[in-house]
Amino acid sequence: MKPGPAPAAPVKRAPVKAAPAKPAPAKPAAKAALTAKASVNSVKAWEQFRVSGTATGIKAGTSVTLQQKQGAKWVSLPATVAVNKSGTYSMRVKLGIKGKNELRVAGGGAVSPVVTVTVR
Repeated sequence: MKPGPAPAAPVKRAPVKAAPAKPAPAKPAAKAALTAKASVNSVKAWEQFRVSGTATGIKAGTSVTLQQKQGAKWVSLPATVAVNKSGTYSMRVKLGIKGKNELRVAGGGAVSPVVTVTVR
């Protein structure tokens, strides 16, 4: 008897690997933003009032500082407070420069819109 062809060796195929799942795109962090509102529009010199607002995209505990426009410069005033857990802040303020005072709040990489308080 003649030997037949040798049996073919089974073909080994590499196991099919599933493509790794792509991670969901990271949510862009909320852009840092601040609002500011004065409790009054007009005060007597050195009369106390409040500036308060909300902070979005800024971690609780981050300090925000009140700034006043003096000439062409924004000057930080000694009025700084931390953003609370609910994302808000409130600070007591006294101003002595008579006339229209342009104020804003800065911190956490953001600056609020300008608020005007008149000191009489």
